[in-house]
Amino acid sequence: MAKFEKVSRIEEDIKLPERSTKYSAGYDFFALEDQLVPGKGAVTYVKTGVKIKMAEDEFLMLCNRSSNPKKKELILMNGVGIVDSDYYNNPDNDGEICFAFSSLNETGSFIKKGDKIGQGIIQKFILAENDFSSNPRAERTGGFGSTDKK
Repeated sequence: MAKFEKVSRIEEDIKLPERSTKYSAGYDFFALEDQLVPGKGAVTYVKTGVKIKMAEDEFLMLCNRSSNPKKKELILMNGVGIVDSDYYNNPDNDGEICFAFSSLNETGSFIKKGDKIGQGIIQKFILAENDFSSNPRAERTGGFGSTDKK
């Protein structure tokens, strides 16, 4: 079973992701600190202070809140984020989950500490019968974009 934890660099108590209702599929994530997301298409990684430990056949799908584009003029730059199970405890950032936002507002959008910023849905995945990995022995060595580093 998956488990949310705070990253090791955080000493104070933080709010871990939670479901808002009994039948919510997604866990709400909260902003770790106040942050301005500048306008004009700039990408800003909004930290949560949270990591997730999952089974090898699970991943976390990060989605924008449905109210963000209208209320805060925020969009996720990658549309949807995927957090693999081997992202947990990586040496670059301890597996901290961040949301890659851009503001549709020219002057930017402000996020307050504790604001709900996005949702995460934990899912299982299935490997194809003829599964091929470019390097089946490769292990993650970093955080964002590390599987593409050469």
